[in-house]
Amino acid sequence: MPSCSPDCCLFQAVEIVKVWSEDGAGKVVEIPADMTARDVCQLLVYKSHCVDDNAWTLVEHHPVLGLERCLEDHELVVQVQASMSSDSKFLFRKNYAKYEFFRNPLNFFPEQMVAWCQESDGSIPPSQLLQNFLNSSSCPEIQGYLHMKEPGRKSWKKLYMFLRRSGLYYSTKGTSKEPRHLQLLSDLEDSNIFTIITGRKLHNAPTDYQFCIKPSKVRSDCKALKMLCAEDEQSRTCWMTAFRLLKYGIVLYQSYNVPQQRKANVLPFSAPVRSVSENSLVAMDFSGQTGRIIDNPVEAQSAALEEGQTWRKRGQRMNVLGSPSPLHPSSLSTVIHRTQVWFHGRIMREEAHKMIIQQGQVDGLFLLRDSQSNPKAFVLTLCHHQKIKHFQILPCEEDGQVFFSLDDGATKFTDLIHLVEFYQLNRGVLPCKLKHPCTAVAL
Repeated sequence: MPSCSPDCCLFQAVEIVKVWSEDGAGKVVEIPADMTARDVCQLLVYKSHCVDDNAWTLVEHHPVLGLERCLEDHELVVQVQASMSSDSKFLFRKNYAKYEFFRNPLNFFPEQMVAWCQESDGSIPPSQLLQNFLNSSSCPEIQGYLHMKEPGRKSWKKLYMFLRRSGLYYSTKGTSKEPRHLQLLSDLEDSNIFTIITGRKLHNAPTDYQFCIKPSKVRSDCKALKMLCAEDEQSRTCWMTAFRLLKYGIVLYQSYNVPQQRKANVLPFSAPVRSVSENSLVAMDFSGQTGRIIDNPVEAQSAALEEGQTWRKRGQRMNVLGSPSPLHPSSLSTVIHRTQVWFHGRIMREEAHKMIIQQGQVDGLFLLRDSQSNPKAFVLTLCHHQKIKHFQILPCEEDGQVFFSLDDGATKFTDLIHLVEFYQLNRGVLPCKLKHPCTAVAL
């Protein structure tokens, strides 16, 4: 049998992968067999000319089963594709909550759901909480009630369950942890955890907070799925996050901790657009010869309000002096926001909810859209404490100039870009600052 040349071997190692965006467009990419999900995301970021802020993910989407999950950054895309059915596909989407548990672990692991092999005095420090999950020699477990859909039936049964490194168990006798009362429901090694996206009615689920465990080797067999349902969003997030941590451990932390090194070492290109982190958004005073950071929050708010007034005056001067642009400034202010990644036009409230949920439900995740009830107004959709809230942005006219306001005219802006920039620096009347734009990218 003739030997394979190096070029031939290289060619055979390249696979075809098709990735879809939220608008239904697809892009075919050729990738080597050892390319990770993070590498593919960086490639798509580069080709799509969007900002790489380490929040992009590949989503494994199963429309027939009604399931989806975000691939971990280290997973090999070709291997995942080999285990998917013909109707399944990859989606390219942001997920700001991908590593949020490393930043705010106590928000993800309620004290009553976490148990340890060794008794601890008082509350557990956040660093120790994560160390117990990342350290393979420790024995943390998640405990609590879950609804489980009985195989072959439409009914759900409420059971007390335990998630450990060895798998997910349920107790056959109340909340007993005795080995003779524990029944293994699923292991972690050969399974993945998915969100159910078809809604509670299809499965007659008792709540909206469904998820399931799917064996990795099973492509489209509904009977092999372990259908589960939590009481609320926080407990569902806890179960799903713990599953990821117990399965992958320190690899997740490495992916979270060194994204810049991974980008520099793995790919020969970089994203053409610089990413601005929320930490770089600080209040500055440039009234002197040199700029200074304003540490006092009261002074910072006053400076931001003054800046808002400066924007207004700038717009008024443009009206007086005229503009070389063929668009009148007042007309420009009504359309310039349509170039921004956070603006989504005439989408319905339900679609805005769906997008926020898909991209992680972290504090400060936001988008702007046209108002359905007032054709001249806009709506800010914002996530805070895993709840989605809507704030109407109303136009108001002063001295012939149109302004936009979230607080009945107390703070006015010449256009929506200025409004968003202001609330990225200042909470104002909102429950939190605007931090993460809910973005849809066309591939």
